[in-house]
Amino acid sequence: MIKTFIALAATTAVATPAAFAGTYVNVEANSGFTGTDYEGSVTDIHIGYEGGNETYGFYVQGVPAIIAPEGGDGETRLSGKIGGDISATEKLGVYGEFSLLSQEDDNLYGTKIGAKYKF
Repeated sequence: MIKTFIALAATTAVATPAAFAGTYVNVEANSGFTGTDYEGSVTDIHIGYEGGNETYGFYVQGVPAIIAPEGGDGETRLSGKIGGDISATEKLGVYGEFSLLSQEDDNLYGTKIGAKYKF
């Protein structure tokens, strides 16, 4: 259960609008805690591509995720994300993301959808 939580946390980063079109590297570490007890971390080392224009943006990224549970053996798995955003108005944007993390039995999947309003 704890490993699943940590792995799922690694797949749910906030979607950001495309600032430029092109290839990028995104390194992100996500740690999990139960109360004050450290459970472990997942570090994504993704290579991605993003693009779009003033109205919409998209990105796709993936490859390794390093799973490091507290007191356990670490392992490397495949992970990835695809997402995008649309500017509904000058102040309102809508975004979404689909993510996955490979597992021995059942893969983990995550979805995200949200809205951002600028004042």
